[in-house]
Amino acid sequence: MPELSVVIPVYNEKENLRQLYTRLKGVMDSLGRGYEIIFVDDGSTDGSSEILDEIASKPGSRVTVVHFRRNFGQTAALDAGFRQSRGEVVITLDADLQNDPSDIPILLEKLEEGYDIVSGWRKERKDAFVNRTLPSIVANWLISKVTGVYLHDYGCTLKCYRREVVEHLTLYGELHRFLPALASHIGARVVEIPVTHHPRIHGESKYGISRVFKVLVDLIVVVFLLKYSTRPFRLFGSGGLISFTLGFLMALYLSAQKILLGAQIGHRPLLLLSVLLMILGIQLASLGILAELLIRIYFENQGKLPYVMSYVVSEGTTIKANGGA
Repeated sequence: MPELSVVIPVYNEKENLRQLYTRLKGVMDSLGRGYEIIFVDDGSTDGSSEILDEIASKPGSRVTVVHFRRNFGQTAALDAGFRQSRGEVVITLDADLQNDPSDIPILLEKLEEGYDIVSGWRKERKDAFVNRTLPSIVANWLISKVTGVYLHDYGCTLKCYRREVVEHLTLYGELHRFLPALASHIGARVVEIPVTHHPRIHGESKYGISRVFKVLVDLIVVVFLLKYSTRPFRLFGSGGLISFTLGFLMALYLSAQKILLGAQIGHRPLLLLSVLLMILGIQLASLGILAELLIRIYFENQGKLPYVMSYVVSEGTTIKANGGA
């Protein structure tokens, strides 16, 4: 069993792969620890697949290649790599040579201080400011403010994870950039350290200024997952109660005017608004009840638990939460 697993998502990076593997293997060999390298080919169309298979076919390469039938995105690639990995520590980095493999020993050293995730911070970033760095600054600020996990660089793929963390993370959509926040939600200890960042020499970037708008949409999902995934009625029920109460107070006010003053209220927009607010309140409350039922079905049918254990002490013996002593 390898002690370290390196997971690398790949999408159309044929000019970088051989150099990346050579540099990465040199760093991993120097650590003197068992390791594996997992490339996840995310539906590349430029010949990257053939180069990866060539690398994996070399004796002693320690390389596994996972091929997707089409492009599913970086989140899916990371998830597939996590599932394929076997090491107690999982390291992720990009295939574009902008992350430096020589930073891996520094991340591992920091991990040994007791952290569960060590995240890279491209402090001196070598990308174009307007369409890469500026959107990233805005996105990182938004994510930090909303999630409460403050990092300078959520988008840096160069990270180290302990296995017990990735085993409790199910990724889908575009949630890869929120991994530290999602992990922190289950009690993971997260730290950020500066890492080297190189300018891209070969290939094209897959991200641009549109990334900010994607982050805005994804943040809504993340907020729900972090705060209301096990108690959705608090979200929908609270909104329903506020809406119904406002509508009821408006209706009460109009009724008082009708009864006490004889005012004509049938043509007033306020009447329509009060009815709409009460109906909306009932619908939101009903949606919250349905969401609660679905959450319970989800946990019970799949045998999942709404919590994550760290370890158990029984009669003086410490047992890991995953069952291993």
